[in-house]
Amino acid sequence: MHRLLLVIVPVVATACRHPAPADLLARGTWVDLSYPFDSTTIYWPTAKPFRLEVVSAQRTAAGFYYAANNITAAEHGGTHLDAPIHFAEGKHTTDQIPLDQLMGPALVMDVSAEASRDPDYRLRVAALEAWERANGRIPAGAIVLVRTGWGSRWPDRLRYLGTAKPGPDAVPELHFPGIHPDAARRLVERGVDAVGIDTPSIDYGQSTTFESHQILSAADIPGFENVANLDRLPATGAVVIALPMKIAGGSGGPLRVVALVP
Repeated sequence: MHRLLLVIVPVVATACRHPAPADLLARGTWVDLSYPFDSTTIYWPTAKPFRLEVVSAQRTAAGFYYAANNITAAEHGGTHLDAPIHFAEGKHTTDQIPLDQLMGPALVMDVSAEASRDPDYRLRVAALEAWERANGRIPAGAIVLVRTGWGSRWPDRLRYLGTAKPGPDAVPELHFPGIHPDAARRLVERGVDAVGIDTPSIDYGQSTTFESHQILSAADIPGFENVANLDRLPATGAVVIALPMKIAGGSGGPLRVVALVP
């Protein structure tokens, strides 16, 4: 007689190099950090927005119901990934980013009070150092998420982007918080795995050189943009899983991000 041995292994514990504690897997709460893709999804003013074309939503001649759609969209819009190749030639494309770089311990930098007073606010090294004094040194392999409070403005394009205009003429009118290049360099020094933010871009709206993107991308560090519900995460203790659409050769793509919170 053959015996069947069934082994159930928690995915989070084995898939990343920073395994989640067993009690978190058993008692933690899952938080969705992604916005849905629909007609209200915010894209960069020059990007093609999300479109859903209904192919079928009806009963067939055989009597069963059948639904199918076609979708089109730019890579960079809604909750999405910036692959390193987006701003650094020869670095990882969307499909090349190692899985263990897309999941791990989440550190949340809450600068919502400062950003509320300045739509052009940028996270600086001083803010990182203040966070470290309160919570300990940023560990290598962490996923750093910057909470500016901009999520409360979604999906109001005017309040979220600073302009409701479409096209190239809108770009000079963009106003939203981001990460200062000096802080991006410090995060590279700390050896973080990924950096996310609850605004349309790692760089602030008035940036014309996207220097923080360049710095992180050159170090093969991916970015997560338009991350939702960061107000539901603690400063430390959560685990994040961020899986993009696996686009071969892609510079980014739609991203489903979730967090396991104590």
